Amino acid sequence: MTGTTRTEEAPMDTVRVKPDTDVMKQVNRRFVTGVTVVTAMDGDRPKGLAVNAFASISLDPPTVMVCVQRTSSTYACLFRATHLAINILSTEQLDVVKRFAAKSDDKFSGLDWEPGPFGSPLIDRSSARMEVEIRERLQASTHTIFVCRVVDAAVTERTPMIYRAGGFFDGGALTDLS
Repeated sequence: MTGTTRTEEAPMDTVRVKPDTDVMKQVNRRFVTGVTVVTAMDGDRPKGLAVNAFASISLDPPTVMVCVQRTSSTYACLFRATHLAINILSTEQLDVVKRFAAKSDDKFSGLDWEPGPFGSPLIDRSSARMEVEIRERLQASTHTIFVCRVVDAAVTERTPMIYRAGGFFDGGALTDLS
């Protein structure tokens, strides 16, 4: 295996070298994730960005987390917000993920969305979407981890989009291994 930082015989707790950046990129590209757009209101203006660092923490109480890089143009808005929305994109929304992954002053121009119960932008055609109350902001190197309590959630029959190795795929076309 090229680019490894330890031998297979070495116990994991004895690794003392920094992992090679290229290897870490390859490792991360192997992980399949859902595709989300995280949104919030900045005064009367909606803002958002594409985020693949999203996870459920707990079902009782319903708690999730998202990680956002502090250099993002949407970061200050999210950090000030009390609530935000997590829109889990569907296979019908390749245009949406491309819009929110790019830099733009008005990513919402011409986009269909509605405010959640606490005002956060919920994007139409999503596979699922939730509005959350931000409970904690944890600093982790270049990112902030937002730990949030779900206050409203909805799911549709739309198939979720998934992401792997720089590409977007149909989450409904997965092969069952059982």
